[in-house]
Amino acid sequence: MERTIIKDIVNKIGQEVKLNGWVATRRDHGKLVFVDLRDRSGIIQVVGGDQLGDLKSEDVVEITGLVKERPASMVNEKIATGKVEIGLKEVKVLAKAEDLPFDTGSDDLNVSLPILLDYRSLSLRHLKKKAVFKVQETIISAFRELLTNEGFTEIQVPTIVPSATEGGAQVFKVKYFNHDAFLGQSPQLYKQMMVGVFERVFTLAHAYRAEPSITTRHLTEYLGLDAEMGFISSFQDLMDMVESLMKGIFKIVGEKNKEELNLYSATLPKVSEKIPRMKMREAQEIIFKRTDRDNRQEPDLEPEDEREICRYTLEEFGSELVFITHYPTKKRPFYTFPDPEDSEFTNSFDLLGRGLEWVTGGQRINNYQQLVDNIKKWENKPEDFDLYLQAFKYGMPPEGGFCLGAERITMQILGLENIREASLFPRDMERIDMRLPKKDGKKEKTSKKE
Repeated sequence: MERTIIKDIVNKIGQEVKLNGWVATRRDHGKLVFVDLRDRSGIIQVVGGDQLGDLKSEDVVEITGLVKERPASMVNEKIATGKVEIGLKEVKVLAKAEDLPFDTGSDDLNVSLPILLDYRSLSLRHLKKKAVFKVQETIISAFRELLTNEGFTEIQVPTIVPSATEGGAQVFKVKYFNHDAFLGQSPQLYKQMMVGVFERVFTLAHAYRAEPSITTRHLTEYLGLDAEMGFISSFQDLMDMVESLMKGIFKIVGEKNKEELNLYSATLPKVSEKIPRMKMREAQEIIFKRTDRDNRQEPDLEPEDEREICRYTLEEFGSELVFITHYPTKKRPFYTFPDPEDSEFTNSFDLLGRGLEWVTGGQRINNYQQLVDNIKKWENKPEDFDLYLQAFKYGMPPEGGFCLGAERITMQILGLENIREASLFPRDMERIDMRLPKKDGKKEKTSKKE
């Protein structure tokens, strides 16, 4: 008999089936024993007796039984297979599980985040933890689908790079044979080069930031959903594309992930017909008037500022998303296009959602000599960027792009408390799968910013 996937048994009432999976929970009621069996597609209740022996959670089994309708009083409307059950005929144990450090069959894993991560391969089996990555899968596949439909070409770029993409010291230096190289802070330079080939490109790229901070919103390694497009008329074109993309992602997540959203009592973000757009200095002025907190001369929005301006746009525009534009030139990378009307600021933007940055982007400098001058101004060496500059030396159209943070968007849609919950195997300064010991017992310095 061939194996049947659990989700397919609802139309097999009266038929004998063979199922493979893990024991999710076991409930003993005298001579009757109930086991919830889990496979990749769902959960089904199995009803048996002594033949279930000493089966316990996470044992791997093969079960043969008859598909039956549940009594009306026993229907479970919370699961897709809640109207049927399996009357056990035979069970075969394929692998035994050792005693568990926590109950994977409970509605919620009420253990600390460090414990969840220490036992990551086990905690990910939990229905709610697994659901996080079903939502993330949809976000990523929707990103691919929507941009492909807009004429973008997917590219693959290296993560070992010869120079620091955005300058600064917060990069991981690696020994590359007899030379020094770096782990890429972003695929930025490569996707810009590829605009000269395909006009519109996107990539899914892991990025690395050697920031000595431990916060609920930052990771050392994260997944960026990056896009770049040529022949733009202004950086407003980029925000238009991001707006269309985000609305499309929300629509697809709403269609494909109803069950996962329900597990977290999560709602998709409210978005107005047109996402509000305002300059950073305008946002800081609004925040000052609302709170008396004066950050009007700061070069960026503080975490509480981001939350406050999102509260404002929800109240005023009915939108949980807002574009903040025109960040200071000195706080953006060398390739960012300065505002022609005020060169102290840039044609750049962040998209904030529910109090946190989700997307960053902007117009890029496409003039070769201006890029060379900026590389020097940012105290880098043009010769370290030869391959990148080559693309502009031989003609590059007006262009720009953006990057979506996959983990942050997942976190904010589901209302997770810590971004590590939205990373399968998170990296930060305290963890590479396992928790790292403190050097000499001293606590590492951490950033004050959230």
